[in-house]
Amino acid sequence: MTLMAEFVGGNTPTPEQTHQDAFNAAQYNAMGDGIISVDTAGTVLLSDRVSRVSLDIYPGSSLSGQYPALWSKVVETMRDRRPRFELSVQKGETSFLVTVSPVMVDDEVSGAICVFVENTDLEIMTRQLRSFRELTKELGAIIDSSSEGLWVFDGYGVVLRINPAAERNNRVKKEAVVGLTARELIEQGYMERSPALEVLGSKSVVNMLVNEGNRKLIVTGTPVFDDEGGIIRVVVSERDITEIDKLQRELEDQEAIKGQFWHHMLEQQQAELASQTIIAKSPRMITALRQAVKVSSADSTVLIHGESGVGKGLFADLIHKNSSRCAKPIIKLNCGAIPESLIESELFGHERGAFTGAQTAKPGYLELADNGILFLDEIAELPLASQVKLLRFLEDGRVTRLGGTTGRNVDVRIIAATHRDLEKMVVEKTFRLDLYYRLNVIPLYIPALRERQECLLPLIRHYIDYFSQKVGKQKRLARAALDALLGYSYPGNVRELMNLCERLVVMSETEVIDLQDLPKQLFGSAAEQPVPQSEQALPVWPADMTLEQILESVERSLLSDAMKEHGNQYRIAESLGINQSTVARKLKKYGIS
Repeated sequence: MTLMAEFVGGNTPTPEQTHQDAFNAAQYNAMGDGIISVDTAGTVLLSDRVSRVSLDIYPGSSLSGQYPALWSKVVETMRDRRPRFELSVQKGETSFLVTVSPVMVDDEVSGAICVFVENTDLEIMTRQLRSFRELTKELGAIIDSSSEGLWVFDGYGVVLRINPAAERNNRVKKEAVVGLTARELIEQGYMERSPALEVLGSKSVVNMLVNEGNRKLIVTGTPVFDDEGGIIRVVVSERDITEIDKLQRELEDQEAIKGQFWHHMLEQQQAELASQTIIAKSPRMITALRQAVKVSSADSTVLIHGESGVGKGLFADLIHKNSSRCAKPIIKLNCGAIPESLIESELFGHERGAFTGAQTAKPGYLELADNGILFLDEIAELPLASQVKLLRFLEDGRVTRLGGTTGRNVDVRIIAATHRDLEKMVVEKTFRLDLYYRLNVIPLYIPALRERQECLLPLIRHYIDYFSQKVGKQKRLARAALDALLGYSYPGNVRELMNLCERLVVMSETEVIDLQDLPKQLFGSAAEQPVPQSEQALPVWPADMTLEQILESVERSLLSDAMKEHGNQYRIAESLGINQSTVARKLKKYGIS
């Protein structure tokens, strides 16, 4: 400033000043930018080499004459004493950016200094600055759009920046936390633990699990080092795993439910087996039971033969209960109850899109029975195409879903059952011979009920008592009704006997089940023959009934009808012409209430 003041003052320079001027001029000439000084009248007092060569500005020339636009800005600067930046001056094809500053001597304006910067260098710097700003803006957009919460701390643990995700995760505003230290965040209750503090202490990556309200976060603190190994930044990322944790719990719940389902299913099967007592009095039935228990310990395929209703499913349950696979449920599939178009999908499963309506992948019965037993009832109804796939499974133990390309190994024991003659079906080419031999490893035949007459009476009594206990009313059979039940052939075998006993217990109105409670088919074909009009009111009695049994049946029926009509023992006695005490005794005898 002293130099400029001396130039502006116009005093004759002393030798020392001349030396100083030469020194300062050398300094100006050494600068890369152009620089000039002017007095208050606009006369150039000093100009460097760049100003002289590039702008034709020499000491003694008039700035107001050469560059009037620039001079007007210089005048404004000297008037308000405020520097002017980024003013433009054009000389030929070269453009310069000009900065104007006032020169003060003893608190008075004595002139101005103008610094010129060629725009070529400035444009490069501007482009570099613009690129830097764009990069900074891009990085900022990436940080702000991240679904993970991000905190940026400096090397002293001061918060420099957080993104919107971090604001949501921690329920804070960036204005409230930016500028605070990691320790202040803890002290002011914004967080319980600070990974930034731990990173600064350990100088290594830190991971922690944090609970924020009802949200669960995995927080990772990462240090950023300079060339000397000092920490200059700490970046803390927060990943919200609330939904992932919720999905994990749901998956675990589903697995638990599945386990409970299998356990419940196993308990039901065991309870069902316990309720269906196998009664064996005939030698053939005893032999069949012994064979079933014996094959239970093996892991061979079993083919159960027998008419419908003999209890093939019950024998399969018995084998399962006594086998090494009893800890797993037995999966049952009735091949005759599923449409032919769906049997392969049910047995082997299907992938998504394997056919119309297959919206999701579904495991088949073979996969569900892994490590357990698959009971294929009515195996004769299995279509030929599915027989081929079942045969392949029995050979290699691999299951390939419908629409799938890869298979998986499953460990399943097969128990099959049928009431049809498979050997005859093989001859008729409706059942594969190779599959028949694969299934018929251990054949097991269950006799029909008509072949085990010794079991009939214990079965009838068992099921009458069982269903009586189930409905909560004790019932018993009259001798005549029991004789009729024993004389019936039961084409539906044990299943028909069970259904008949349940029907008698539920539908009989009195404690004693008598002949009139029995269905017509038990009286044989004679009951279905037409009778004369005059005899239609008379019942047809079985030929093996005694006179006493017939009389008891008629007496019971008569008393039952009278009770329905009169509802009073005295009125019944009056209508029948007998004593009231006789009526009471007979009602008790026949269990009529």
